[in-house]
Amino acid sequence: MTTKPSGQTVFLAAVVAGSCVLVGYLLLFYNPARTAQSSVDNQSRLTLAEIPFNGQRAYEYLMDLCALGPRVSGSQGMHAQQKLLATHFQNLGGKVRFQKFRIRHPQTGKEVAMSNLIVEWQPQRRERVLLCAHYDTRPFPDKDTRNPRGAFVGANDGAIGTALLMELAHQMTSSKGKLGVDFVLFDGEEFILEEGRDPYFIGSEFFATAYANARPGTPRYRWGVLVDMVADADLQIYPDSRSMSWDDTRPVVEAIFDTAARLGVREFVAGRRYEVLDDHIKLHDIGKIPCCDIIDFKYPAWHTQDDTPANCSALSLAKVGWVLQEWLKQAVRQ
Repeated sequence: MTTKPSGQTVFLAAVVAGSCVLVGYLLLFYNPARTAQSSVDNQSRLTLAEIPFNGQRAYEYLMDLCALGPRVSGSQGMHAQQKLLATHFQNLGGKVRFQKFRIRHPQTGKEVAMSNLIVEWQPQRRERVLLCAHYDTRPFPDKDTRNPRGAFVGANDGAIGTALLMELAHQMTSSKGKLGVDFVLFDGEEFILEEGRDPYFIGSEFFATAYANARPGTPRYRWGVLVDMVADADLQIYPDSRSMSWDDTRPVVEAIFDTAARLGVREFVAGRRYEVLDDHIKLHDIGKIPCCDIIDFKYPAWHTQDDTPANCSALSLAKVGWVLQEWLKQAVRQ
């Protein structure tokens, strides 16, 4: 993804993320002392026991995913993850299918088997809501100063959105409303071996293109939400300024942040910090789906070997999951 702070002067950091590519962090907004104080002020005084979303179980799902090791597109780790997820969602009543496609490996030219994982809830409903994340991991922890070619298990950057949806699935068969819901896990969000050469967002582009070209009468998405990097213990989620700039998507962002305010989850901060380029761009620009991105980009372990479950928080997972769960209850009734 790319983030580009809203404001005038942009400092290009040339950082490209798997779960995100940060384009330009605005130094005007960065003051270490102020940021530290803001972090303290924005922490909700909620405990796991007080939140009706099982953050601890979601965290355990996160550990299960990371225990598989790196889950790079086309790898054995990815295949093991796909099998685990298909079983999980099917056991909870979801209709699971794989949207398969192939690409050429950017270095060897050999074919790489890719697959988005789609889980349908209430598949008979024509109008739907899309909740999505990416489930591949970057091939290497390229920002790690010790070993940039080491193993990368991608806890917050890759597994966390999947773990959140695994937990949310426990409530989906009892979902009441007019709209159906799809979970989509994108492959190839960050199949990047050489920065500047290899494309991002492969799976979401394939999905959005197929959706845009679908025959008349195919179920349509009224709204979409992408979840990425939301388990930092020092959680601060700002509205993505690009999502806020889209007239069709702004109401989704506002509704989610209003829900957080109503619940007292203060980590959702109603102020623009940066613009994010992520899978939601393909969904909006190609698929014409009003889709926003829920993300906390400020994560010290990003693209390093330290991006492990130990640096993620069950409480943060619970807070974000609760907000999305409550927003979804209202969204499907409209």
